[in-house]
Amino acid sequence: MKRENDLGRDKISSLVFRIALPSMLAQFVSVFYSIVDRIYIGNIPDTGDIALAGVGVCGPVVTMVGSAAFLIGIGGSPLMSIRLGEKNIKAAERILANSFISLCVISLVLMAAVIPLTSPMLRAFGASEITLPYSSRYFITYMLGTPFALLSVGMNQFVICQGYAKKGMKSVMLGAVLNIILDPIFIFVFDMGVTGAAAATVISQVASCAYVLVFLFGKKVPVRITFSGYSFKIIRKILALGFSPFAIIALDNVMIIAMNSVLQRCGGPQQGDMLVTCATIVQSLMLVVTMPLGGITGGTQTILGYNYGARDTRRVKKAQNYIFAMCAAFTGVMFILAWTCGVYFIRLFTSDENLISETVKAVRICTLAVVPLGIQYEIVDGFTAIGKVGFSLPLSFWRKGVYFTAIFLLPMFFGARAVFYAEPVSDIIGPAVSVLVYLIFMKKILKKREKASPVEAEPPALQRV
Repeated sequence: MKRENDLGRDKISSLVFRIALPSMLAQFVSVFYSIVDRIYIGNIPDTGDIALAGVGVCGPVVTMVGSAAFLIGIGGSPLMSIRLGEKNIKAAERILANSFISLCVISLVLMAAVIPLTSPMLRAFGASEITLPYSSRYFITYMLGTPFALLSVGMNQFVICQGYAKKGMKSVMLGAVLNIILDPIFIFVFDMGVTGAAAATVISQVASCAYVLVFLFGKKVPVRITFSGYSFKIIRKILALGFSPFAIIALDNVMIIAMNSVLQRCGGPQQGDMLVTCATIVQSLMLVVTMPLGGITGGTQTILGYNYGARDTRRVKKAQNYIFAMCAAFTGVMFILAWTCGVYFIRLFTSDENLISETVKAVRICTLAVVPLGIQYEIVDGFTAIGKVGFSLPLSFWRKGVYFTAIFLLPMFFGARAVFYAEPVSDIIGPAVSVLVYLIFMKKILKKREKASPVEAEPPALQRV
């Protein structure tokens, strides 16, 4: 099969665009069909707002479990990109084989460990007595599809990193279209409510998973899944590199869980559920920003990793400049849309005018600093792409630390609604430090790579894979 993109020779500007656009669209479609769930749930007669609050509580827990896909997918795919840049196909095959078996094992362990803890966990994360039944039904149904969810997302990274960005996009779109079709059937026609929404999502993930695995097991793909070369050393290196994006995604959802808990506690019996519903809608809009943004920075990691592996640092620097520009342009557009058209997005979820007014204010607060956030994403993902998790992980933790501090401090002085200001505070202070670190160290790292011999050039975490 002819590759869609030559990572080492195609013109950088067009290469970045051809890979970033499908990855961005794939993530946009992915978040779109997750939002469609919430839109349909919010419009269930009589119980829509409460059901939406319930799904909002379990949503970040579901996403945090799903972040295990990125632990392996984004942990293994940069390693594989670097090996492909070095023309070491055998090593690339071993990385893919170990990544596949790791995802299979992790998905089964997560199901066994998490499902029995459903009720106490959801209560701790912000579910009230009213919303808990909705949270539990959605969560348990969704968790039964964990293997398909993790394999479809995690293994899709290995499709993209071999230069098949369009194939990666098609796998996501297949699941999205199927989910959009099944949602109203299961929720309204079969009268399954939130359980139907989760069931539709699981079936859609099965379809995406099948598409990805058929492609990666096929004979036409350059590096295909095999059942050999298993090694705990390789798995440890995949986990070491993947821990940074995994921690970023997991902590993002821990922050959402913390926000829901604070809103429920500070809002009290009268306003707690309403504020959690408001936060759920805001989080849905923020996903429209952050998921496609992650598609741009995560999808283009393969360009950086491949050329770093080939020691062509000129192409690494040039590609990253284009990625920075694309991130800034995307987040700038999203900022304008959130402030001018946010109310129309909110009305998709609810017709309650008080809730709409509350949510419009929260959306504008949370999107105040999305442009610096776009720069933060590329700095962190750029360091990860070349194996430098010693930089990406602390920078990510720094921003999360600022967010957590703001979440708990601001309501103490300014009330429950001040929680929403934690987002712009962290989106300004976090990127400020990341930019400083990037300017000091990235040029030195690339110069060292240029001068090193092929063996010496390997980052310690990547040697002998």
